[in-house]
Amino acid sequence: MPYVIFAIVVVVFIFLIGMRIVRPTSRGLVETLGKYTKYAEPGFHWIFPGIQRLFLVNVTEQMFNADPQVIITNDNLNATVDAQVYFRVKPDEESVKSSVYNVNNYKYQIVNLARTTLRNIIGTMTLKSANSERGRINSDLHHTLLEETAKWGIDIVRTELKEIDPPKDVQETMNKVVKAENEKVAAVDFATAAETTADGVKRAEIKKAEGIKQAKILAAEGEAQAIRLVNEAANMYFIGNAQLLRKLQATETALKSNAKIVVPGNAQLINVIGDMAGANILPIDKPKA
Repeated sequence: MPYVIFAIVVVVFIFLIGMRIVRPTSRGLVETLGKYTKYAEPGFHWIFPGIQRLFLVNVTEQMFNADPQVIITNDNLNATVDAQVYFRVKPDEESVKSSVYNVNNYKYQIVNLARTTLRNIIGTMTLKSANSERGRINSDLHHTLLEETAKWGIDIVRTELKEIDPPKDVQETMNKVVKAENEKVAAVDFATAAETTADGVKRAEIKKAEGIKQAKILAAEGEAQAIRLVNEAANMYFIGNAQLLRKLQATETALKSNAKIVVPGNAQLINVIGDMAGANILPIDKPKA
């Protein structure tokens, strides 16, 4: 009876120490006596203690810092460069096996590969172009890492260039240049705005002058129209009476000056003059022959 209990305890103990749980964030590789024998999906697994081993591999996206390093640019300036690499192990069996059996330590090697690639890329660029072409640097770094890690079962998700810091004195000079360029742009914008305002005032004055000119033209046309109508009325109502009108004008002028005048014996003109002087003038009969 004690032997049975002992055997049960041993079996339970072996069962418990052989239990393995694989989480959804991982995949497992089971080796038996040093040889790969089984791919472990998420869930419960049991291995024979001492004979089998289970190696877990994280298949979630991971981020590693390519530690800051000083790189000499093409224009012989020292720039401190830092970048980040985002990657993950592909969850299929062959990729998981490759990440374990094809590369010794993929995390360490990816970081160093990224540092080396950055030196090769930025070393061919000037400091100014490196700062302005970060997208190109990220793209070239990502492409190179994808090619180099193709046999490692690794998927390079993305790469991010964190910073490119020039030496302090160079940074101060660059800041002064940027400030001068900004002031130049502001001055050009101010001059353009002033020119636009002046042009608007000029157009307004031109419009105003054109309006005055048009008003004068319309006034002149109105006066001309009035004169034309008067002339037409005169021609219509005073045809044949021009001589009489002239005599009336002369008589009016003489009366204003208290001059003595000789009035011809024209009955119509005499009556008109009488009306103007406020007197009644009687016609004189001519003596009979």
